[in-house]
Amino acid sequence: MEATVSDERPLHEGPATFGEVFAQTEYRAVLTATTLSWIGDYIAKAAVTVLVYRETESVALSAAAFAVSYLPWLIGGPLLSTVADRCRYRSVMVNSDLFRMVLVALVAVPNLPVWAILGLLFATTLANPPSQAARSALMPVILTGDRLVVGLSLNSSVGQAAQVTGYLVGAAIATANPTVALLVNAASFGASALIVRLGVGDHPRVLTGEVRASLLRETAAGFRIVFGTPVLRAIAVLVFSSMLFSIVPEGLAGAWAGERAGGGVDAATTQAMIMAAAPVGFILGGLIIGRAVRPARRVTLIRPFAVLAPLVLVPALFDPPPAVVAVLVAVCGFAVAGLLPVANGLFVRALPDGYRARAFGVMATGMQVIQGFAVIVTGLLAERFSIPTVVGLWSAAGVLLMLVVAARWPNPGTFEAAIAAAKTGPAGPTSNPPAGAARTGPEPRGDGPLAGRRAAAGGTATL
Repeated sequence: MEATVSDERPLHEGPATFGEVFAQTEYRAVLTATTLSWIGDYIAKAAVTVLVYRETESVALSAAAFAVSYLPWLIGGPLLSTVADRCRYRSVMVNSDLFRMVLVALVAVPNLPVWAILGLLFATTLANPPSQAARSALMPVILTGDRLVVGLSLNSSVGQAAQVTGYLVGAAIATANPTVALLVNAASFGASALIVRLGVGDHPRVLTGEVRASLLRETAAGFRIVFGTPVLRAIAVLVFSSMLFSIVPEGLAGAWAGERAGGGVDAATTQAMIMAAAPVGFILGGLIIGRAVRPARRVTLIRPFAVLAPLVLVPALFDPPPAVVAVLVAVCGFAVAGLLPVANGLFVRALPDGYRARAFGVMATGMQVIQGFAVIVTGLLAERFSIPTVVGLWSAAGVLLMLVVAARWPNPGTFEAAIAAAKTGPAGPTSNPPAGAARTGPEPRGDGPLAGRRAAAGGTATL
């Protein structure tokens, strides 16, 4: 169902309801398909992580196994994401799922050498940028105004629930048969492709009025619009900074569990408890803040949540028991849920039509690369120092960083002006127009939204 301008809510009005969001049949299809592929991915990731640590007993290699899925974003994230601005969104999503289904199934072939398995897994993740960019660009076609913000919050919360499920099941499967985890992942991609094909309309891409340029030039335009627009740049800095420390407990969970398991709790349970804590906290934060807090209040809470997120991990310095670590990580996840979906919604609404997939590629690549960097660096540090010391000091540095970011955060009026300018429609980043300049090309077609947008992390953390 197409959204109209009447769906827009100013920040001072009440929040949209879950019922309004779920009333959109296409949104339900996208959410269901995405959730299936998320669960399969996390099952495979947890299984591979614990397997590597068990066979190598290396914290650095275990962290590297967790971080390897971030590498394709560094190599081709923005470039591959730009494909979604040149094609119909549904086709990109379906073809990406089918591509990943075939390659993951090949990984499950018996007796493959390790280098072949890693190569296939790497090739599989190359389909993530265009798929996620297309889904991100499609969201504001389905939802607008505060419905979009609530929808993004729901996406994040469901994604975190999928992460919990995947990690719990994956940690268990790793002790028996990792091949099963890979086949489950392949099946999840096949189911996702079918649901998107049957449940999502074939929306044409949003027109910008610009002449189609080369893929590289359009990718560069994505960087310019994100980092050349003050409001978008501020959001990017906030999101990237929060990703730098919030992912660390998950990335080191396998090794942390191996060092701290005991007292009647095995390593698999300890790992699952630590890895699942952040998603659980994120789910609670996303649902409570996204539904119970008014839009204007959510925006004002971004700065305190930004500082709280790393602050609650600093007590890891004192080497608390795993249950306490899980509580600290859950509170961090709650705080991230208080800032990330709201920042996502602001980013989306302040972004002009036709540049969503490119902007998503920039943001998602930054998030993936920063998370992978953080896990690898802290994993290397944990080879020389204790994991609690590394996590605690890394988080303390995060507090200082977030204090600086919070101090430079724009005021609500600045965001309102940027959102209004995006509705007017700048000519595009390639011509470096002044903010709010009139659109010189054709107006967006009626099947697109009037305000621009962007996905977490999932993430997962999805922006």
